[in-house]
Amino acid sequence: MRRVLIGTAALLSAVFIVVPLVYIFVQAFSAGWGAYVANILDPNTLHAIWLTTLVAIIVVPVTIAFGIAASWLLSKFVFPGRGLLTTAIELPFSISPIIAGICYLLLYGRQGLLGGWLSQNDITILFALPGIIMVTMFVTTPFVVREVLPLMQAQGPDQEQAAVTLGAGGWQVFRRVTLPNIRWALLYGAVLCTARAVGEFGGVAIVSGSIRGKTNTLPLHVELLFNDLNVVGAFAASTVLTMIALVVLIVKTVLERRG
Repeated sequence: MRRVLIGTAALLSAVFIVVPLVYIFVQAFSAGWGAYVANILDPNTLHAIWLTTLVAIIVVPVTIAFGIAASWLLSKFVFPGRGLLTTAIELPFSISPIIAGICYLLLYGRQGLLGGWLSQNDITILFALPGIIMVTMFVTTPFVVREVLPLMQAQGPDQEQAAVTLGAGGWQVFRRVTLPNIRWALLYGAVLCTARAVGEFGGVAIVSGSIRGKTNTLPLHVELLFNDLNVVGAFAASTVLTMIALVVLIVKTVLERRG
């Protein structure tokens, strides 16, 4: 029975994971190395890679800072509305990213609640970088909190209180007591957050407008290439996302073992 279960798991992994990964690279190189490089070096593809990287560089540190602050607040203090705040942080897991994008559209769009005021003050949010950052930040908010908060709650406030009693300041308490205790959970949450930020599609598709060379992130660019019937180019761009996913998976596995 054990061999049957192991064999079944291996077969399913091969069918649903290994074969699609191999197929992506086979299709990407089906027209030769030269065509692959030409598609990767296409200006629109390079811009999509750059924009996706820029969004992740901006979103992940902000999400980490928010996750630490929110976890500290929820684990160390009791206050009215604590449960409501916890629910609000978990909300992105319950709402489709497309719904979130539509909400941003109804709020910041030209005909939205704040659209008139934004237009009068020449502020552009939708179909520009700010909108992409905001919706990506929304969908990645819970990842760091979900990893760090349970650990902080399990550890309790005793070590921090002891450090304060010995004369440590707030920054010293965080750097020398709190951070060493949560570092692996924090890194794990950051890795998940990065993967989500890089691969986000639904919400970004609503607020970005998918403008080639301007607001087109890499996942959106793959879809546009498929719609243009440039299958080789689409698979070439997909290999970049695939390699990012593999790196994230390796880092995630290492952190799980260290943590």
